[in-house]
Amino acid sequence: MNLGDEMELEQFIQEIASAAPSPGGGGASALSGATAAALASMVVNLTQGKQKYAGYADELAQILVATQQLITDLLAQIPADAAGFVPLAKAYRIPKDDPQRAEILESALVQATTVPLAILKQLDTLVPLLEGLLTKGSKLLQSDVGVAAATCRSALEGTVLNVYVNTRLMQDRQEAATLNATAAALVNDNVIRCQRVYQQVVAKLQ
Repeated sequence: MNLGDEMELEQFIQEIASAAPSPGGGGASALSGATAAALASMVVNLTQGKQKYAGYADELAQILVATQQLITDLLAQIPADAAGFVPLAKAYRIPKDDPQRAEILESALVQATTVPLAILKQLDTLVPLLEGLLTKGSKLLQSDVGVAAATCRSALEGTVLNVYVNTRLMQDRQEAATLNATAAALVNDNVIRCQRVYQQVVAKLQ
């Protein structure tokens, strides 16, 4: 599952809308994150070369490289998330009286948190770039910075649910708590920072 030449966005959306369990919230959140990174990249592309922002040329170039990489990385998480669901789906189909079921299911649950945690780490990289564009990005494009921040916040809040939905079923509650804490550390402050960027854009526009 990917969003390359063989799959149009409309098809991806229709697959989410179908009765198939995957792609789902994880893929949707990854797409939101990629969209936020793409908006940031657009802001840089339309700001570069303008004399008023010449003093930020080096920083803008760095942001552009970073956002382009994030787009690639976040889009790659869409098929990765779908693939990560497969072992979990198989584990649930194991008969409950199978003595190995609990161990296999536990391993699949832990594995299912891998992609969401990777997405959260990527979004953690994106947030400070959005903050930087409040001053380094063209004033004419501040609404796009605000949309990127709102979309990034949505991606963060959506992705962390895909950690919690798996950790809540884990038998090893210490491991579950560790994974939850890791996820929360990547989400809580970044959600506030995204909201702050959004509010600053709103204040500028009003």
